[in-house]
Amino acid sequence: MAGIKTIIGLSFILAIGFLLVILSAALYKNYLTLLVVATYVVAPLPNWICGRASNPDDFMESSGSGVIDFGRFLTGFFVVMGIALPALLYHSAQIYGGAMVMSIIGGLLIYGTIISFTLFFQEEQEF
Repeated sequence: MAGIKTIIGLSFILAIGFLLVILSAALYKNYLTLLVVATYVVAPLPNWICGRASNPDDFMESSGSGVIDFGRFLTGFFVVMGIALPALLYHSAQIYGGAMVMSIIGGLLIYGTIISFTLFFQEEQEF
């Protein structure tokens, strides 16, 4: 069970992630790096939606695994897109290298915090 120190620590890391992404946009006066925030905020949604759409009451494992696998695939796609998008923008000379590094690190902190929140505050299932 996670306590108040866990919430404060994860919130601090999340704030640092958002700060890095916002600074990568503001310092270099190019706001394309803010697209990373959208990808990392949207990334857990397919996993959550597909997890709810599958039927957890079935005793057979293979019946609902396609929906869960599709949700994991979309989540992985968004996470990789959050890393690849700043690299693509840098490669096409739309942003500077410092903005790319700050955006990638900030995005990984944001997504890591979202995953940590879901792991620490996940409800236990009773059988």
